[in-house]
Amino acid sequence: PSCLLLQFLSYLSACDRLLKQGYEEGQVEEAMEMFQYSEKKAAEFLHLLSQFNDMGFQQNEIKEVLLLCGNQREKALEELVMK
Repeated sequence: PSCLLLQFLSYLSACDRLLKQGYEEGQVEEAMEMFQYSEKKAAEFLHLLSQFNDMGFQQNEIKEVLLLCGNQREKALEELVMK
């Protein structure tokens, strides 16, 4: 199989694992793209997005802050509280 096919299968497997954790398909695809298909970084992002969303912050603000802070929870939380 070609390298591209293996990359695609790896991407699908990563998406499937994230979907099984309860994240929405659109969010999973967006996170995978934002972090150049790094499952680890996408999973961190989705976990923090969910946590901050549960705290009542706006999703678009959370995404922006997490990207700026590189998924650093404490730094992102400070930024969100200051907004």
